[in-house]
Amino acid sequence: MEGFFDLKDKQSLSAKVYQHIRNGIIEGRYKTGDFLVETKLAEELGVSRTPIREALKQLEMEELAVSIPNRGVVAQGFSPQDIDDIFTIRLLLEGQVAYWAAERIDQAGLDRLSEIVDMMEMYTRRNNPAQLANLDSEFHDCIYSASKSRVLKHVLTTLHQALKSTRRSLLTLPDRTGKSLSEHKLILEALEEHLPEEAKKHMENHVRHAGHKYLDPATDE
Repeated sequence: MEGFFDLKDKQSLSAKVYQHIRNGIIEGRYKTGDFLVETKLAEELGVSRTPIREALKQLEMEELAVSIPNRGVVAQGFSPQDIDDIFTIRLLLEGQVAYWAAERIDQAGLDRLSEIVDMMEMYTRRNNPAQLANLDSEFHDCIYSASKSRVLKHVLTTLHQALKSTRRSLLTLPDRTGKSLSEHKLILEALEEHLPEEAKKHMENHVRHAGHKYLDPATDE
């Protein structure tokens, strides 16, 4: 593992290997149908085949990989139906998180969200989808934390991470970056004014617009 993972990280070797391969599937580095070959992965990561084997078994349980008899294990990313389902679930849950955040957020949380939106504006001008996707994740993470709901934070963080590559590609679509920035500003304003219903409405609109634009890029919103 030397030279690849941070040795100061207390996470177990198996967990690091699992997370690396899982992220690779979610982010599209390992595409659906790609064979996840134990020996190749072990050489790539500088580990034995044991943690690779353990990671692949766990990914099979999550249905992010599938074992084909006499052939091996292949990556199984998210289908269009999976992505549609994730956006639908987010639509149902993120509005409630924003509602609670508007009631419970403190000044430190508002200050951080304001900083994130300022950076979003800068990277929107620079047309940098990768940085915008990272900032979008941080924006939503802050709201999840501000809601003070550990359960919803865990569920939505998992769903948001699953859409990482999707959100990055979404932010390359015509006109989406500017509209996304405007939507984030409206959410922030509602949180600053501690208006739960407004925060919920703007968050639901944000998730709905993102889902529609990804599933139908021709959508004009």
